[in-house]
Amino acid sequence: MLWKTSLDLEVVNDLMKGTLGETLGIKFTEFGDDYIVATMPVDERTVQPFGSLHGGASVALAETIGSYASNLCVDVSKHKCVGLDINANHIKAVKQPSIVKGIGKPLHIGRKTHVWEIKIYNETDELVCISRLTVAII
Repeated sequence: MLWKTSLDLEVVNDLMKGTLGETLGIKFTEFGDDYIVATMPVDERTVQPFGSLHGGASVALAETIGSYASNLCVDVSKHKCVGLDINANHIKAVKQPSIVKGIGKPLHIGRKTHVWEIKIYNETDELVCISRLTVAII
């Protein structure tokens, strides 16, 4: 199994308190053998001035998913996982009010780096953003 830490949604979501993730309303909703899912509202916290989902909010969702996932893959008493590089392609606009769902899957789990692919979908399961995050293990 990919995960080294027990997967408890309540514990993982409690870690969001006082973070950007909490400010943006990000909530982890599901773990699978090799994936992690989180949602984020499309509302006044996450839109640009024209009412569509802000690309930076999509990137924040993607980095939150990938960074948390990496930390669940290592012994956190010995290692910390931090974002090293991220990119995103914004494919489709999402208007408020709505919710988007991000699904993170590993492309590479190494000793010093992890690479995650995060796909973000709208409420009708259309792809709205695809991101790749490289995480450094320190």
